[in-house]
Amino acid sequence: MTLLASGPNGTSASQPNLGAAAKVGAWLFVLWGVLHVWVGYEGIHQYLSNGTPGQWNMMIGGSKALRSTFLQATDATTLFAQGQLLLNFCIDVGGYGVLGLAVAWLILNRASWPAYFIGVFIIGIADLTFLFAMVTSGVIELNAGTVGGPVIWFLAIIMTPYGMPSLRNNSNR
Repeated sequence: MTLLASGPNGTSASQPNLGAAAKVGAWLFVLWGVLHVWVGYEGIHQYLSNGTPGQWNMMIGGSKALRSTFLQATDATTLFAQGQLLLNFCIDVGGYGVLGLAVAWLILNRASWPAYFIGVFIIGIADLTFLFAMVTSGVIELNAGTVGGPVIWFLAIIMTPYGMPSLRNNSNR
């Protein structure tokens, strides 16, 4: 069978038969991924242009870590260690963004249930840990940007299954 062979309902065999809900869910994963890649980029930008203080100003602002009362480190060793930790955090967030883009691509192009479950569990662990450990604890400012990621993720995981092919008939994916 070639990739150009027609599948059921005249669709191309290489294109999955996705419903609208799965397409919307996959595009929500794209949005989630782009936003998180931006966090990685901005963290690197702050690291290179403003150093550790710029990174902290990007991160904090919650009710228990106000920018106005936060004391920046002044010694080189602490600044270096904090800067590297914050850089690592931002790059990890950007990496999760790339994972979100891969999940979206696999859903859109392969109707991949394993990709969907990676989106549910792996991205879910990352996003919910951020929400509960950083935002609700008061370290990071509670605003549309910080809760937007978990909300987008939640909408993506709720919508996507309704447009996916049956999981029972999906043994090859």
